[in-house]
Amino acid sequence: MKVLVTGGAGYIGSHTCVELLKTGHEVIVIDNFSNSSIDSLEQVSNIVNIKLFLGSNQDGQLTSFVFEEVDIRERAELDRIFSIYEVDCVIHFAGLKAVGESVEKPLNYYDNNVSGSLVLYEAMQASNVKRIVFSSSATVYGDPHAVPIKESFPLSATNPYGRSKLFNEGILNDLHTSDSKWSIALLRYFNPIGAHKSGLIGESPSGVPNNLMPYISQVAIGKLKSLSVFGDDYPTKDGTGIRDYIHVVDLAKGHVSALDYLIGKGDGNVLTANLGTGKGYSVLEMINEFEKISDVKIPYSIVGRRSGDISECYADPSYAKKILGWEVELDLAQMCEDTWRWIKNQ
Repeated sequence: MKVLVTGGAGYIGSHTCVELLKTGHEVIVIDNFSNSSIDSLEQVSNIVNIKLFLGSNQDGQLTSFVFEEVDIRERAELDRIFSIYEVDCVIHFAGLKAVGESVEKPLNYYDNNVSGSLVLYEAMQASNVKRIVFSSSATVYGDPHAVPIKESFPLSATNPYGRSKLFNEGILNDLHTSDSKWSIALLRYFNPIGAHKSGLIGESPSGVPNNLMPYISQVAIGKLKSLSVFGDDYPTKDGTGIRDYIHVVDLAKGHVSALDYLIGKGDGNVLTANLGTGKGYSVLEMINEFEKISDVKIPYSIVGRRSGDISECYADPSYAKKILGWEVELDLAQMCEDTWRWIKNQ
């Protein structure tokens, strides 16, 4: 299959490109480098030993791995991409992704994550490309009434980031209602961490990290002085927030499994699945595990809760196992070990 990966130079996107190329798919990546760089795609090329081709060639024929610098809000550019490469399906990662930042800059999130996605869906429809795997999030469950979280739980959002994902899910479901030939996978994943075992690709946020693991790792190498733990008064075992952390490689494989499912089922399917481990770890447990793996002390201080955060969030991943035959293979120790290898390589 010829797979268009939006945001494919990013953290999850680059790891998914590795898994797509390893399983024989042809990959076209578009990215605007708002929080990524070409370096990650060059390293993907090294990992899979497949040449990365930059830009369209003269006859428009697709090599196995191509990159074009395109923003999904640029309709004319999207039309050109779909026309030149004869795309079969899309995996859609492109968008902003930090909960705290979304509370501070909601319009940026609605512009990138909602308006941009609308342009993409319009271009897909115009090109008769109606198969998509969408990068959704556990934030669509809002503040869940219970854990582990099942796909049938009520949907809501406590921040603009989560709301942007919820809007996209609604749009895609409406598209399928209007045209039953659309085949859609909505993957609600939890907290990706870790890096490729080669140490060549991993998470490289611009500026100060918004997420826990990259912040811990930057404190570990001395780039940042101390970690702020947002709240120790949650109703959890140690008072800090609990999340389901999943290795990014397991998550990438989940996207390939979802794509294969859509291809195998033919036209007209909507799949909604959680991708997580089914286990929750607190902030303090994450710090302790990373210290154990790295043999580095992580200084931290307790500060007030962060707007939009919830106390506890972890998945029931049994549906993904049942429908996709997918389940996680890598544990928390491996996540920390691979993160530490990646950050030291930088």
